[in-house]
Amino acid sequence: MNEQQPSPEQPPVTPVSGVDDGQGRRIGPRPLDRPAVDPELTAEFGRPQGVDSAFAPRATQPANGSIALAPPPPEALSMAFGRPDSAGDVVLQRAPGSLPYGSEPEVEPVFWQDSADRDPWRDPAAGAILGPPAATTEEPGEEKAKPATQSGPMLSVPELIFGRRVKPTALGALAGVALLIGVGGGIAGWAIAQSGNPLTSSVTLSQVDPGKERAAGSIADIVKRAQAAVVQIEVQVGSGGGLGSGVMIDSGGYILTNNHVVSAAASDPSATLRVVFADGTKTDGKIVGRDPKTDLAVVKVSVTNPTVIQLGKSGSLAVGDQVIAIGSPLGLSSSVTSGIVSALNRPLQANGEGGDPPVTYDAIQTDAAINHGNSGGALLDDTGALVGINSAILSPNDSGSIGIGFAIPIDFAKRVAEGLIRDGQVKHADIGLNARSVSAVSTDGAQVQNVKQGGAADKAGVAEGDVITKFGDRVIRTADELSVAVIERNIGDTVPVTVVRQGRQMVLQVTTQSD
Repeated sequence: MNEQQPSPEQPPVTPVSGVDDGQGRRIGPRPLDRPAVDPELTAEFGRPQGVDSAFAPRATQPANGSIALAPPPPEALSMAFGRPDSAGDVVLQRAPGSLPYGSEPEVEPVFWQDSADRDPWRDPAAGAILGPPAATTEEPGEEKAKPATQSGPMLSVPELIFGRRVKPTALGALAGVALLIGVGGGIAGWAIAQSGNPLTSSVTLSQVDPGKERAAGSIADIVKRAQAAVVQIEVQVGSGGGLGSGVMIDSGGYILTNNHVVSAAASDPSATLRVVFADGTKTDGKIVGRDPKTDLAVVKVSVTNPTVIQLGKSGSLAVGDQVIAIGSPLGLSSSVTSGIVSALNRPLQANGEGGDPPVTYDAIQTDAAINHGNSGGALLDDTGALVGINSAILSPNDSGSIGIGFAIPIDFAKRVAEGLIRDGQVKHADIGLNARSVSAVSTDGAQVQNVKQGGAADKAGVAEGDVITKFGDRVIRTADELSVAVIERNIGDTVPVTVVRQGRQMVLQVTTQSD
C-alpha cells in the first residue's frame, strides 16, 4: 500500500493537541526543560530557611476573627488619586459587549495556519523579520481627516490671480489695503524728514570757484615748471646700449649729464646718441666734452627755444631740506620722486668707466628714490632750482634704491660744465701724492704713501709717512676726503696743510698744480 507523501508545495503538518475545526490546528505547549540547580548557587541565592513562598506571610488576624484593615490614606492622597464622588459604585468592567465572567468558550477560535509551528512569534529560534508599518485601514471613498496643524498646498502668483483660487473681491481688498499702507508710510516718512532734521529741510549749496593754481613751492608746481628741462638720453652701440638722463642748462642746446651715461658713445664712432624731450620729441645729440674724474659730460642738441633749468646754489643747502629728483629710472621718462637732504659734503670715490681714472667728488646725499636711469638727471630744491646732478646710489648687490642716493653739487658741476663747453676738457688741481686712510688712538687722517718728485707736495716738504689731518679749513679723516679737498681747489691756490710727522704736528704751505 502506497503511503501518501506530503505535497512539495505544502510542508508537512506536525500533529498537535487541540481542537481541529477544519481550518488548522492549535499548537500545544512545548515540553518544559528544568535543568538541575547547582547546590552552591542554591545556597547563595535561594530562599532562607522557613520561607517557602515569594510572597510575605499573611498578617496575624485579630483574636475576634475580624480582618485587620490598613489605616485610611491621607486626605491629600485621597483627593488627588481617589475615585470622584460622581463615580458612585462603578467598578472595573470589561468593554461594552464583552462576555461576562464565566461565559468564555472553552476553546478559542483557531487563528493559526498549518505552518503555525514555524511562525516567528511562536518560535523563539526563528530569525527576526521586519514587517510593514502598522496602518489603519480606510473604507473606500472615505476621506482621511488631516491633522489640524498640517498646512495646505502653497499657491503661486498665477494660481492666485488666474487660477480662481481666491475670490476677485478678496484680491481687490488686499490690493486696496496694500495701497493704503504704502501711501500712509510715504506721507509719514516725508513728514518726519521735514520736521526731524533741520539740516535737510532747506539746503542751499555754496558756490565753488574754479580750481586755482597750486601754491608756489609745492611739488606739483615745481615739476610743472622744471619737467620740460629734463631729458632722456639713449645710447645705441651695435645691438646693445644704455640710457640715462640729462638737464638743459643753456639756451644754446647744452645738456649736462654724467660721463658714464655717454662714455660708450665716446669710445665707439659707430654709436648713436639720441635725446628724448618730455613731450616725446627726439633729436640727435653730440658730445661736447667729458670729465671722467668728476663723472660729468656735456651734450649738445640743435633745437630752438628749449626750456632751460634755473641754476641754484648747492652751498646754501642744509641737511633736512626738501629736494626733488626728476629723470628716467629704468626707462620711465619724466619720473618724479621727492625726499630730503640726508647729508652734505659726503666724499665719494668710485671706479672709472672703461679705464678712466677714479671718480672723485663731494656729494649731496639724499633719500629721494634714485635708480638706474636717473643718472644725469636733476636734483631740485624747494624753489625748483637745480642744486645737483644725480649720479650714484649705494645698493647691496645692485638691488636698486634703498634711500641712499648721491648727487654732484651744482656749484662744483657748473664750473666743470663751463670748462667743457669752452675748452672741451677740464684740468683739476693736484698736489702730486698718493695716500691711504689711517686711524689711530689720537688721530685719524690720510697717510702719505709716495710723493711725486717735483710735485706740489714735494716742493712744500711733504714726506712719505706723514699723516695729513687738515687741508686748508677742512678736517681730513680719510684719503677720499683729501682727494675731494684737493680737486675742489683752483689750480695755483696756496693751501696750508697740517701734517703729523713722528708724533710732531706741523703746517706746510702747498701750492696746487694742474693734473
